[in-house]
This record gives sequence, C-alpha cells and structure tokens, in this order.
Amino acid sequence: MNFRKDFQPDYTNILKVLYNQRPDYLPLYEHHIDTPFIAKALGQEVNAAGKSGADLEEHYRVVTGFWKDMTYDAFDFEAAICDIFPGHGAIMGGMAGPIQTRDDFEKYPWDEIPVIFKRTYIPHLEAIKKVMPQGMKAYGGCGYGIFEASQDLVGYEYLCMLLYDDPELFRDLFLKIGDLFVVLWSWLLDNYKDLFVFCRMGDDLGYRTSTMLAPDTIREFILPQHKRVIDLVHSHGKKFLLHCCGNIFSIMDDILANGIDAKHSNEDQIAPFDVWIEKYNDKIGLFGGFDMNELILNPYDVVYEKVLREGTEFRKKTKGYGLGSGNSIPDYMSVDGFMAMVDAVNEIRAREKR
Repeated sequence: MNFRKDFQPDYTNILKVLYNQRPDYLPLYEHHIDTPFIAKALGQEVNAAGKSGADLEEHYRVVTGFWKDMTYDAFDFEAAICDIFPGHGAIMGGMAGPIQTRDDFEKYPWDEIPVIFKRTYIPHLEAIKKVMPQGMKAYGGCGYGIFEASQDLVGYEYLCMLLYDDPELFRDLFLKIGDLFVVLWSWLLDNYKDLFVFCRMGDDLGYRTSTMLAPDTIREFILPQHKRVIDLVHSHGKKFLLHCCGNIFSIMDDILANGIDAKHSNEDQIAPFDVWIEKYNDKIGLFGGFDMNELILNPYDVVYEKVLREGTEFRKKTKGYGLGSGNSIPDYMSVDGFMAMVDAVNEIRAREKR
C-alpha cells in the first residue's frame, strides 16, 4: 500500500464540486468504501460491530485515517435508516416487508423509529466528532432514500402490486416515509451538521435499461419527498448530492428541478461518463467516472493508465468534478485496482503543479 501520511485533507476543496466550481486539485470521491475492503487493504480487522466508547473511537480513527492516507478530503458516513426499521430486510430481496395492508401500515411502529435511530447512531456520530482528522469532514447524513425505504417496508415486487391493488395506501406510504425522513434529517442537521461538508441521499431508481417504476409514478410519489429533504438540507446551509444508480435520463430534468447540487453513479453499460458531462456539466457538479468493472477486472497498469488518461480529460471538460468509481468500493474490489486509481489521481495532481 502506498500510504501518503503527509497528505493534508481540505474539505473545502471537494465542496467546490457541489458549487460546480473547479477544485484547486482533483478530489477523490467514493459513495462508500466497505470496511472489509479497508481491512483487506490494511491487513487488520476493521469492524464496528459491538464496539462502544474508546473502542468505537479507535474504529473510526482507523477508518478515517485510511481515507486520509488515501488522499481523500472527506469520507462517507451515513446513519442508515432502513437498517433500524422494525422488520428490516425486504430491500435485500426474496421476502415481503412488514407492510402489506392498510392494517399493517396503521399498526407499524412509526413513532418508535426516531428513538431507535438516535439510540443507534449517537455513539457513532460522537465517536467521529472526537477522531476526525484535521481538515476532514464527513459527507452523507441519513442513509438510504425514499424509494429504498418503501422497498424495505413493502418489498419491490409487492410495492409494484400495491400501486394497483391499493393506490391510496401506496400514496399514503410515500407521504409517511417523507414525514419520517424530515424528522430524522431535521434531528441530524440540528445536532450534527458541522460534521458534514455536504449532505447526500442515495436512492437507486433505475436498472440499466429503465427506471424501476414508471417515470410518472416517480414524479408523482417519490421526487416530491426528495424535494422535502433537499429543501431541508439547503435550509441548514448545506449542499446536496444525489447518488442514484440506473438509467434515469427520463427523469433527470425533474431531478434537476428539485435543486440537487451534484450527482453520482455511472455505469458504462448505461452511458459513458462523457454523456453525463455533455448533458449536465453546466448544471451540477459530477462525481465518479470509472465503472467498477474496469477497476475490478483489470491489472494495476491498465487501470492506472486509463484513470490517468480519462481522469485528466474529465477534469478538463468539467466545472465541478470529483473522481472515483461509478458506484463504490466493495469488499471484492482488488486492492491493486483501487490503488491504481488513487495513484493516478495523485499523478494528475502532481502534473498540474509542474
């Protein structure tokens, strides 16, 4: 591992992407780096499960230290909403969620969720506050999105049927999820907004070929709830990034109208990153650029040369741009592929100084 202990993070550098301005140097960005990957890269255990107090602080000291040594200006942290849902699991597929009928909806313990949320995540937020490296901040906030929450509470297939079997319940479900998100986001922003350089929602709305629900359904039920969160984030003086996988070009104008400041997630089989640049560079900041398959399947030299060449071009073509994978760094990512990307970005930075 080519650690760079002398790198000094500067969260204001990556924040410029959210203003769609050219950062002083090319920032690295990842939606997430799985802790099993960090453990593999470091050759040591990295796991927050069951930890508290000083042990939890040490966990986040290791995690944030890894991001810093890999020359990131900020790192991701999300207090994952769906993970604390009573009956969580349907979003993973293969099962129905806890809400299938009007009676299920009325009896669901909505009022308990904010209590569970705070109890679960305050220790993590406090630990991060204590160990954050100088010059760094987190990006993220409340994890999961409006559509993803509906999938966890109902199940994707069952949600599609609910739209036709009980359209009033379908409508009420999204209104209730929106209300819940406003409560949770409001609490987090009121108490911990200074931890975050910008806020982010991840809500995957598409497949490779289309959106997962009809565009008009997304426009009517999901995007208005997105806007509630976006407006809330902006009212607290923070910029907003949407991470959204899939072929969502049919609803991008509506997403832009909601007021997002930046977008992340791209897949070459949907569209080359140049298409995102051509369509949206003048409107919002852009993150990503490199399909996960390219990073996973190719050897170090191939990845390094590709990132060096295309990353240089992406930086020239864009206003606000942060380089990274098109999605995230999972546990099965090769360390060589990841390091080739990081090393190429640092070479781009070095060449700009010459």
